[in-house]
Amino acid sequence: MIMRSSGLECMEILLMTDRKNSQPSICLIFPCHNEEEVLPDLIKVLTSLDLGIPMRVLFIDDGSCDDTLNILKKACRSDDRMACISLSRNFGHQVAVGAGLKHGKGDLVAVLDSDLQDPPELLKQFISQWREGYDVVYGIRTNRKESWFLRACYSSFYRLLDRTSNIQIPRDAGDFALMDRKVVDVLNSLPEHRQFIRGLRGWVGFKQIGTKYARPARHAGKPSYNMKRLTRLALDGLLSFSSAPLRISTWLGVGAAFLGFCYLAYALIVFMSGKDIPQGWTSTVVLILFLGGIQLIVLGILGEYLGRIFEEVKGRPHYVINESAGWVSDSDHQD
Repeated sequence: MIMRSSGLECMEILLMTDRKNSQPSICLIFPCHNEEEVLPDLIKVLTSLDLGIPMRVLFIDDGSCDDTLNILKKACRSDDRMACISLSRNFGHQVAVGAGLKHGKGDLVAVLDSDLQDPPELLKQFISQWREGYDVVYGIRTNRKESWFLRACYSSFYRLLDRTSNIQIPRDAGDFALMDRKVVDVLNSLPEHRQFIRGLRGWVGFKQIGTKYARPARHAGKPSYNMKRLTRLALDGLLSFSSAPLRISTWLGVGAAFLGFCYLAYALIVFMSGKDIPQGWTSTVVLILFLGGIQLIVLGILGEYLGRIFEEVKGRPHYVINESAGWVSDSDHQD
């Protein structure tokens, strides 16, 4: 056992030494949807960004209906490090991130929001931690510059997900992360359609570490995520990594049966005591509505899981590419 442990420690030391002396390349992934107001500032930041290693940038235009694509094309023509892929419609933020991981090149891949809320300069620290031996370095958001309601929703969601999921998903960690190529290759091999990237990133394992950072306010423009999309993302996270909703539906059924038994016992006691059983339609209607509501809730939970199964078995591609610009080649368009 001692010899085996020593061998593993030697391998880790060799790996860390190799990373410290290596000169990896990195690809920055930016999903974009109607970001025309913030893109000029983002491109300016990226143009002057120096991470100390060769860098590429890949923008994923997720079916924008403003001037986002034209701005990206212009940036690709002026800087050969930049490329963009335009999807045929809006497939959603997580799908856009998945497309970026699929087509990104480099030994390291980093995912950032295009609104400058994920500071690109923080990647220098991420790279240093990668050189220390970590395969995934993710950002942990602190001091979010958003309304108290959204902050409360985010905090509640991450804590609920942490308690109910069957894997360890870091709290307050979004998609902002640096990943080694071997991690990205595993993520690209996962076939599921309802991708929840931060959850899948935790599921694949490897050596991971979180880095806290103060998340600034959006630099410009309006966020694409509204309450409907945030709710859908939260459901994807909860249903993809937890069977707790199914267990909750079971306990709802048990609770309803228990209440029905209690009401039956009450009616029998009243009858045996010689008193009249309460008459009227109120109690009947309340019981019907209560039991009917529980049944609909359970059916809804089952429907969410069945809907995801239905979506998976159809086998459709995750996204459709409309056009591209920059260093992305035609052969990279195959999903």
